[in-house]
Amino acid sequence: MWPEPALALLIGLGCLVAQARADERVRDRLIASAHYPSGETVPYLLTGLGATPPQYVLILMPGGSGRLEPEMRDGRLVFKARGNFLIRSRALFADAAMIVIATDSTGSPERMGAITEDAGRRFPGAKVYVIGTSRSTLSTMQLAERMDGKVAGFVHTSSMSGIARFDTRPLKSRQLIVHHKNDACSVTGYGSALYNHEQFGTDLITMEGGVSQGDACEAFAHHGYNGIEQETVGKIKAWIRQK
Repeated sequence: MWPEPALALLIGLGCLVAQARADERVRDRLIASAHYPSGETVPYLLTGLGATPPQYVLILMPGGSGRLEPEMRDGRLVFKARGNFLIRSRALFADAAMIVIATDSTGSPERMGAITEDAGRRFPGAKVYVIGTSRSTLSTMQLAERMDGKVAGFVHTSSMSGIARFDTRPLKSRQLIVHHKNDACSVTGYGSALYNHEQFGTDLITMEGGVSQGDACEAFAHHGYNGIEQETVGKIKAWIRQK
């Protein structure tokens, strides 16, 4: 039997290989055509197959500092938050029906509106879903109220504890909570996600398994679905495809 550290390493390597294979199918592009009314650019990272017009546009916002800050530097595309669950899984979200946008976390409807309007021009008719994780769920909860009905839905993964008080019943846009049952981060306990589901009836996907490494509130603990990225992404995409 493998020692626990060695087993964790093998699982982690397997996950990286799977994501690397997914990365081979897609390509990242820096997009600078979204603007505030003032003309200021709102840059974002576009990831997709680029073969057929997508049915869905998924907008991902990283947790932590929330800063992605994509830019071209010396001819290379560079950006932050590469280890974040959503950002490192972006190639898993992308497929023939779904194209992925990654951007700085924001609760501003003006900033998110600039991106969704640009996406609407690029991909007319595609349904837009905004997805946050950990600290960026503060943004998804804000946007869910401020942009209700303007996008198809919001997905809150590894939500901050405030999700317990987030009443989704009056909202028109679809809402999904995703949480690891063993998330040990003190500010993102599973109990808050479960309470919301039981109290307000919000759809909830409960994840189990994987490998927890390092700080309980960081991206390679259960908090970040380490080792079960593909399964977690698959369940989110299945929920999105229901409508």
